[in-house]
Amino acid sequence: MLPAVDHLVYAVPDLDGGIEALAQQLGVRPEFGGKHTGRGTHNALLSLGRGKYLEVIAPDPDQPPPTDARPFGLDNLHEPGLVAWAIAVKDINAQAQQAREAGYDPGAVLAMSRRLPDSGELRWHLTLRLAGMRGGLVPFLIEWESAENHPSRTAPGGCALVDLTAEHPRPDEIARQLAAMGVDLPLAEAPRAALIATIEGPNGTVVLT
Repeated sequence: MLPAVDHLVYAVPDLDGGIEALAQQLGVRPEFGGKHTGRGTHNALLSLGRGKYLEVIAPDPDQPPPTDARPFGLDNLHEPGLVAWAIAVKDINAQAQQAREAGYDPGAVLAMSRRLPDSGELRWHLTLRLAGMRGGLVPFLIEWESAENHPSRTAPGGCALVDLTAEHPRPDEIARQLAAMGVDLPLAEAPRAALIATIEGPNGTVVLT
């Protein structure tokens, strides 16, 4: 059984190069999503079916460097990789507080937005305690302002997420944090932290880590 994934975050040094590489791997081309104004990033999106999607995120060379570091370690990123994942909730403040009471602080709730190619705007709230770190095995929370424009509905389709697992040198520690978030994610012990997604698409089975 898959955990309740909203989306996976795949960080790349260059968005155009990342789009092209994933299109060749998966057989579906991610579509430009928009710019995170003031945060120095932009993204592309690909639906993974059933309310899930893949976000491809990169530094935006057309924006000035942000005051704070870009999320997901993008300022020092040299190779692409899965860096985080999110679960959708209906009351993000209540869910964040519940996790704190269970022993894990998911971080402050932040208001976010993204300019859409049609000049519209998509708005949401999220927690991002693991920003700036690769191998974010504990998911962040996200609450969408409107479900109508959820990227899983509007992004190119044809792919499906069929498995999500993780590896970590201290899996028991990560398991406790996941339990506080109410999340069940298969974990194995390994020398390095890694998030591992298995995706089925036109080109067959592809594993992203």
